[in-house]
Amino acid sequence: MATLADSFLQDLDELSDNEEDFHNEDGGDVANMEEDVDGDLEDLETLNYDDLDSVSKLQKTQRFVDIMQKVEDALQKGSDESNQGTNLEDDPEYQLLVECNSLSVDIENEIIIIHNFIRDKYRPKFPELESLVHHPIDYARVVKKIGNEMDLTLVDLEGLVPSAVIMVVSVTASTTSGKPLPDDVLQKTIDACDQALSLDSAKKKVLDFVESRMGYIAPNLSAIVGSAVAAKLMGTAGGIGALSKMPACNVQLLGAKRKNLAGFSTATTQFRVGYIEQAEIFQSTPPPLRMRACRLLAAKATLAARIDLARSDPSGSKGRGLREEALKKIEKWQEPPPAKQPRPLPVPDSEPKKKRGGRRLRKMKERYAITDMRKLANRMQFGVPEESSLGDGLGEGYGMLGQAGSGKLRVSIGQSKLAAKVAKKFKEKSYGSSGATSGLTSSLAFTPVQGIELSNPQAHAHQLGSGTQSTYFSETGTFSKIKRT
Repeated sequence: MATLADSFLQDLDELSDNEEDFHNEDGGDVANMEEDVDGDLEDLETLNYDDLDSVSKLQKTQRFVDIMQKVEDALQKGSDESNQGTNLEDDPEYQLLVECNSLSVDIENEIIIIHNFIRDKYRPKFPELESLVHHPIDYARVVKKIGNEMDLTLVDLEGLVPSAVIMVVSVTASTTSGKPLPDDVLQKTIDACDQALSLDSAKKKVLDFVESRMGYIAPNLSAIVGSAVAAKLMGTAGGIGALSKMPACNVQLLGAKRKNLAGFSTATTQFRVGYIEQAEIFQSTPPPLRMRACRLLAAKATLAARIDLARSDPSGSKGRGLREEALKKIEKWQEPPPAKQPRPLPVPDSEPKKKRGGRRLRKMKERYAITDMRKLANRMQFGVPEESSLGDGLGEGYGMLGQAGSGKLRVSIGQSKLAAKVAKKFKEKSYGSSGATSGLTSSLAFTPVQGIELSNPQAHAHQLGSGTQSTYFSETGTFSKIKRT
């Protein structure tokens, strides 16, 4: 019988055999991968960064030439509205729009590549210029205008960049450490600038074509955010179909870029806003409400894109209705809150209120009614000083009490019903027989010493006598002895 150690060794032998088979099977793939990597490295090594044609190849492609030719023909021919009843995805003009959107993205990437080429070539001449002029097209225009000129006071940059940037560039150029470029390097830089400007003009032509056709392709979306913004949203999303399937929270981020503020304050910047910030409604909204307006426009734009995809409203009336709804909501947000209304006073009662009556209320009024003595104490006679408890007006005043003529306090005490009620209750409280002749009473008396005693209180009344003899403190009376029966 094999031991545990032998079984472990057998498992290890099987694992080693499987590893050998695995290496034999994948050996060809690894070799092919190494060949591909070597091929890519060879292409990178043979790439000449000094030659612009080897870096930028978009303008020489057949796709770029064909699309630009179709765009020029479509712009000259004008809009063809004969196919508005067909499906939007099958419309050839819509297909051209989708191709133009993808081409505009490729043109932007190509401009960035050329901008890096110009910046690398022109850095020995003016190294600080790339930090002063950030936009690639503006940088190419400034480089082409300056050339090898060292004194920028002789170069007119008016109209190319803002006046503040012109002043900063002029001051920086006076203290720069750059040197003039050789003629061949300068010529390559100027050619790269011309190519970047031509790509920019081609991009503008493509965008103009897209904007001109947006009223036919997406009339409702154009009615809400405008043709230019609608074209950019469609181009970034990849068509009206992709835009209609996108949630509104992603639509508002299309085209958003993180801004480099170089350490400045972020209080006035708009975050997480894309192309929608270029819409007219967004710009006309006050800054505190712009984020809410952006979310509202993104939601309306998504609904309009779905309407345009289904071609249910080619006239764009639904899009205009959505725009009016958005404008009304934004106006509602700007309304001041309603003023706080003063609380009106209650209406004065013309009739006395009905108070509760009855025997219980009358008894309560009689019990707590003010007495005649208190009435006199609360009343004062005109021109007659009142008496007080301490004299000379000190202490408690007596009012009109005792002012009948004697100078003393004379009060006629009436019978208090409350005191009579208490006395009656105390009288009714008895211990033993009450001596009444009622049929409900008994002559049985309960005493703690003798127990139950049956007696007749009236039996020996004649023995006690009457008058003064019947009293306990009589002068002539004596104690009476009564025999027990």
